[in-house]
Amino acid sequence: MTGPASALAASPVSPALAAVRQSLTLAVLLAASFSHLLNDTIQAVIPAVYPLLKEHFGFSFAQVGLITLAFQITASILQPFVGLFTDRRPLPYSLAAGMGVTFFGLLLLSRAGDFSTILVAAALVGMGSAVFHPEASRVARMASGERYGLAQSVFQVGGNAGSALGPLLAAVIVMPRGQGHIAWFCLLALLGAGVLTAVGRWYAARLRSSVAVGPLAPGVRVPSVSAETPARSSREITFAIGVLIVLIFSKYFYLACMTNYYQFYLHDRFGLTIPQTQVRLFIFLAAVAVGTLVGGPVGDRIGRKLVIWVSILGVAPFSLALPHVDLFWTTVLSVCIGIVLASAFSAILVYAQELLPGKVGLISGLFFGFAFGMGGIGSAVLGKLADRTSIGFVFEVCAYLPLLGLLTALLPDTRRR
Repeated sequence: MTGPASALAASPVSPALAAVRQSLTLAVLLAASFSHLLNDTIQAVIPAVYPLLKEHFGFSFAQVGLITLAFQITASILQPFVGLFTDRRPLPYSLAAGMGVTFFGLLLLSRAGDFSTILVAAALVGMGSAVFHPEASRVARMASGERYGLAQSVFQVGGNAGSALGPLLAAVIVMPRGQGHIAWFCLLALLGAGVLTAVGRWYAARLRSSVAVGPLAPGVRVPSVSAETPARSSREITFAIGVLIVLIFSKYFYLACMTNYYQFYLHDRFGLTIPQTQVRLFIFLAAVAVGTLVGGPVGDRIGRKLVIWVSILGVAPFSLALPHVDLFWTTVLSVCIGIVLASAFSAILVYAQELLPGKVGLISGLFFGFAFGMGGIGSAVLGKLADRTSIGFVFEVCAYLPLLGLLTALLPDTRRR
């Protein structure tokens, strides 16, 4: 190779240039995380306004669950296909385009006058999310400097912070004024599209640099996975992915219970008003954000498998106690559950990426998509169960889901030799 590209590849990287490159990478990672915050703040508006929609339109719990199903199943079905496609043909500016779809979904939701239109609006928001997550997760990994767990945690904590912020903003903006004020959240979608356009430029430049300079260009490292990790048979990989999917089922079915029905549980059992229940939902979701930030870097240090052990199975004592305590301890236990359970996803995602190196988009799409799908199915199933029994019974049944964390014992160790 001759010319400027070979000169760049052969030249040493000065400390000043390395510092600039590292600063740029951190800026991109934070931008991806901030975009995740905006995306998931918008998503969180949908369940946060359920009490308003239920009262205004006279929906049943089953219909409330179907709204979540429309949103999350759309995201679930599309995400693996988006990830698989972009593994082969990256689309840097699809991030901003996905936020545009979310914008139109929000606008429609603010004007919807019947159940069918609400379902379509929720599905559009799900489509925008499906486009966003696989490519944004890839950007976070590209900007990680090989600290993959930390990068995924920073990326994820933006989403969890948005999930916590959404109900609080909905309580202030939408609940006192009505459905039409959901349109104010379109401003967040516009802001997200602007940030993601800038991220898309960096992503496109990184791709051009990779093609022009080669995979060993400064700042673009491609480690030899086969030299550092044990070889796995396709059967072993398939089995491990299956176990991880069961663990995702456990985590997100329980999260669907907490995210979508915790407000109703607090109202039915303790007589709290809607603003009071939304504050406690915010506390729970803030704890989820903290747990997410902790899980990735801890997994980098002690191994993903141990983090998965603690984060899934470790929730069981708290979930089993939750339906039997007073309001104060319900709040305390919800914080414990949020912190411990949330640390799992970053560890599970990076663990799966280590099992299938080179398939970042597919793995991200599969696991984000499956997580959304389980959340949607869980919401619909639990809503139907609540209609037939009670919200309290739903929480008693879901308390046993974290015991599926025992299956972590079947996972192989992927730590580097």
